[in-house]
Amino acid sequence: MSNIATDGAPLAASPLTRAVLEIDEYASGLGWDRPARLFALVDTARLRTQEPGLADQLGLAEKNAGALTPVEQDELPDGKALDEFLATIAWPDVISGCAMTVERLMLPPSAEAAIPEGLNDAKLAKWVAEHPERQEVRMTVAVLRNGARESAIRLRSKDTATEVLTGSDLVPGLAEALAATFES
Repeated sequence: MSNIATDGAPLAASPLTRAVLEIDEYASGLGWDRPARLFALVDTARLRTQEPGLADQLGLAEKNAGALTPVEQDELPDGKALDEFLATIAWPDVISGCAMTVERLMLPPSAEAAIPEGLNDAKLAKWVAEHPERQEVRMTVAVLRNGARESAIRLRSKDTATEVLTGSDLVPGLAEALAATFES
């Protein structure tokens, strides 16, 4: 049995994984060097029942039980740190979860061990940006109110749907920050 759908995207077992991969594919279509994007995750069946006009406008056909519909939010404010911005968010009860895409530079563990001591944030960012082993990645992380988490990581150097890595704990810091948006 193949783990690739007919459109070339990986099959996903859970609704949350499907939502993360849908957001990753959407972000991929926009290209690289984009700002972070925030999405509300809404129960698709509930959306069809409560807002049939909107569901029709979004082209939401019958989906699998528990399916989630990502709804992109307004752009994040310029110049505000991501953690500061997320600390200002409170979701209404109708929102089942949220997700975010963020592009970052990553280093392999061997390079991380060589980071010079005493660099401030700006100098560290410059050091990473100039490192020959850096990898540009797009991370998509989603959390649900019930605590479920999922992530997708796409390397710019392997920018195809079949090369996307998924897992529940790939980006724990961002997952924690997103989960905190549901705490009262």
